[in-house]
Formats: sequence, structure tokens, C-alpha cells
Amino acid sequence: MVVIDPEETVLENTPKPPQPAPSTSKTTTDSTSSETTTTTTKAAAVKGSDSDGFETASESGVSDNEEEQVENVSKEISSKNTTEDQPKQDTQNDDELIQRGIEEANEAKLEGNRLFGNGQYEEALLQYDVALQVSPPDVPSSIELRSICHSNRGVCFLKLGKFEDTIKECSKALELNPSYMKALVRRGEAHEKLEHFEEAIADMKKILELDPSNDQAKRTIRRLEPLAAAKREKMNEEMIGKLKDMGNTLLGRFGMSVDNFKAVQDPNTGSYSISFQR
Repeated sequence: MVVIDPEETVLENTPKPPQPAPSTSKTTTDSTSSETTTTTTKAAAVKGSDSDGFETASESGVSDNEEEQVENVSKEISSKNTTEDQPKQDTQNDDELIQRGIEEANEAKLEGNRLFGNGQYEEALLQYDVALQVSPPDVPSSIELRSICHSNRGVCFLKLGKFEDTIKECSKALELNPSYMKALVRRGEAHEKLEHFEEAIADMKKILELDPSNDQAKRTIRRLEPLAAAKREKMNEEMIGKLKDMGNTLLGRFGMSVDNFKAVQDPNTGSYSISFQR
């Protein structure tokens, strides 16, 4: 509370004593002091208002940073979810493509079977080839289908008398399915046509491993074994004849021939010795 002093009574007839002039420097100082005080007071007021539940500049910056971090985390989560969903979508698309390829391959194979039944072997070959092209390789569900198509191509070549091609196609079928008996039968027949008796017998023996009661394979082996033995004997004679011709060519330079040499077997050891005769 400010106390106001009562004014002094001044007599009208009493002259007033002279008043000293006010100091300019003092006035300036007071004025400056007053301005400083006012500024300080305003600053304090501003400071006080800033701290009374309102954001400061630094607090506002922190809030903005938090919002930005939350937004970034949300984007990362969304991106992660999208990335995780992508392989599932790719897998689904791959499965659909595989299934479509198998269906198209089956249709081509059936068309090939129809053409083969009509004796149209060349046309059937083309359909089996289409089936092999559209069927997905290295997929378990299509391995059997591909093996059948190779074997069917083999029997088409067999009907066309292209036995080497039959052997190639049936061998491809057996690579995919080693226990495919039809492919073994067809390859064995092609080997027999080419007088590959040893190879044909090997295919029949493989069939007996898979099916010991297969009478057809047993009969084929009995029929082919004498033919294979006769072929071996013939090949040995041909080889000996070629060696004699080569020997005579070399020995002829010295006035000799292979007939000048005779192989004599030792009855005790069974070994042979070569003797020269004129």
C-alpha cells in the first residue's frame, strides 16, 4: 500500500526559495534505469508466460521429431508387411503356372496317343514334343509325365524304324524313372534290332530285377544268349584276321609272315610260347 503524504500548506505572500535546476545526467540515468526495468519486467513476463503450460521452442522441436519418428516407423512396418506378402504372391503365381503347364502337357500327350492309335507316328511325335516343352522340368508332379512322353516318342521311332532314336528317347525316360518297365522293353527291342544283343540282354535282366516273374523277359534272354555268343565269336575271328593282316604287312618286309610263328600251349601251366618255323 502506498502512503500519500498530505501536501504542505504554502502561504501566498511568502516568496518561494529558488529551486536548483534538475540534473540532466540524473534524468537520463533514471530514464535509462526505468527503461531497463521495464524491459526486464517484460522479459520476465514473457518468460513467465512461456513456462505456464505453453511449449517452448525446444519442446516444439522435440514434438515434431517424435511425430516424424512415428511416421517413419509406420512406413517401415508397412514396407515390411508388403515385402513379407510378396513371396506368398510369387509362390501362388508360380504354382498356377506349373499347374497350367501340366494341364497343357497332358492335353498334348492325349492328342499324341490318339494320333499314334491312328498310325500317324510323325504327328504323334510332334504332340509328345509339345508336351515336353510346356511341362515344367524338375517339378515332382511332372516328372512321370515327362518320362511317359519320352517313352512314347521312343515307341514312335521304333515304329518308324529309327532304332537309335528309340534308344535315346527311352534312355531319357529311364533317367527320369529308372523303374519304367515299358521304356526298358522298348529300348531292349531297339537294341535287338541293331544286333546289340548284350545290351538287349542287360535290359531284360533289369526287368527281371523289377519283376522276377516276367516270363517275356526270361524268354527273350534265352533267345538272345546264343545270338550274343555267336556275335562274340564272329567279332573275335574278325579281330584275329585284322591282326594277321597287320602282322603280314610288317613281316613281309623281312620275307616272313605270321604263319612262320606258332603258339604252343604248355599242358602243365596252360601258358603259351611262340615258336618260329620256316
